[in-house]
Amino acid sequence: MKTVKVYGPGCARCATTEKMVKDAAVRLGIAVTVEKVTDAKSIAMAGVMSTPGLSVDGKLVHAGGLPDAAKLDAWLSA
Repeated sequence: MKTVKVYGPGCARCATTEKMVKDAAVRLGIAVTVEKVTDAKSIAMAGVMSTPGLSVDGKLVHAGGLPDAAKLDAWLSA
């Protein structure tokens, strides 16, 4: 099971990113747990300078704007 964290204050892009992760996981047949991290200190400690940020299994893979769908598939499949 993959552990995915979506970092952000709860904005529309953050919600869209979370939905993209869940939709990609279903499409790829991958079990994921998605955690939303909204605490500013935790976001900064994760190294996210621009939101939304995204980590997969503890590795920060994206920050700022919506992630590319093809890259998201690759991150979840790795």
